[in-house]
Amino acid sequence: LRHRGPDWSGLHCHGDCYLAHQRLAIVDPGDQPLYNEDKTVIVTVNGEKYNHKQLKETLKGHRFQTGSDCEVIAHLYEEHGEEFVDMLDGMFSFVLLDTRDNTFMAARDAIGITPLYMGWGLDGSVWFASEMKAISDDCERFISFPPGHLYSSKQGGLRRWYNPEWFLEKLPSSPYDPIVLPEAFEKAVLKRLMTDVPFGVLLSGGLNSSLVAAVACRYLAKSDAACQWGSQLHTFCVGLEGSPDLKAAREVADYLGTHHHEFHFTVQEGIDALEEVIYHIETYDVTTVRASTPMFLMSRKIKSLGVKMVLSGEGSDEIFGGYLYFHKAPNKEEFHQETCQKIKALHLYDCLRANKSTSAWGVEARCTVS
Repeated sequence: LRHRGPDWSGLHCHGDCYLAHQRLAIVDPGDQPLYNEDKTVIVTVNGEKYNHKQLKETLKGHRFQTGSDCEVIAHLYEEHGEEFVDMLDGMFSFVLLDTRDNTFMAARDAIGITPLYMGWGLDGSVWFASEMKAISDDCERFISFPPGHLYSSKQGGLRRWYNPEWFLEKLPSSPYDPIVLPEAFEKAVLKRLMTDVPFGVLLSGGLNSSLVAAVACRYLAKSDAACQWGSQLHTFCVGLEGSPDLKAAREVADYLGTHHHEFHFTVQEGIDALEEVIYHIETYDVTTVRASTPMFLMSRKIKSLGVKMVLSGEGSDEIFGGYLYFHKAPNKEEFHQETCQKIKALHLYDCLRANKSTSAWGVEARCTVS
């Protein structure tokens, strides 16, 4: 089985522990697994750490061997043990092996943007993988690794590292601040422009993706990415001929002045792709399959243009109650509880769709609001 990233294959063996990696290179062209200075700590990572440069500044006594944003994990572990995960700002899932005491740990980001599965073999072995199909035949039991959790072989179980106030679903007491929200959103988009490869924005013409594209346009010229790939943003949209999304996306792209790419597919092409879509997204959820099919078809065309990373707007409807049925919320308490529950389930639906339908073709989707 070889999928996920097409750019590099890496393998590290230590006793009866094996770490394998199929890399999609977005930041730094180097390989994985990654190591500390004396190679006693080994880590294999899927995802991005947007604050890796700031974290490296706190690790003055360490020598970094690559420019990868993921290498910082091995050195943070040396300094802080297993309690460093909440220092990471990004989307990630990783497995780390400490050969000094033959222990290992695994962790997944707060929302579950990057996929991770965990399984148990009949022989007592513990397995981790980015795709369910990689472990399903070898494990008697397997689960979707819960977001915001880490597994420790030292402690022998899962524990939550991400504990925000909203997780308890209590009604927030802080007043709305019209300055804080747009500033936080702009920072969220800006930090995701960290890339060493060509990128763009998925633009449906709706509010979420249009705001992401607008902020990216505003800051692109001043970013490091513009030095390599130019200051005109590329946007992408897919739909059936004459669909309203195509029209809305074209209007937004014209207004922002992006280099817009419009892709069409037919109903038959969508039907023909269903088997492949389900194979890659690993779910039969009807809504997820339906929404993943055009994204899967579009990702293939995006990759053919040489683009390897896209920004996407997943998560905003869950955070802000953007779905139509939210208008029928009987009160603010139930409205808030519903948004919290939707965010907790993102890893099973929208984040799963965005990650897997794009990675099927070697494209990375960064969910901006999540």
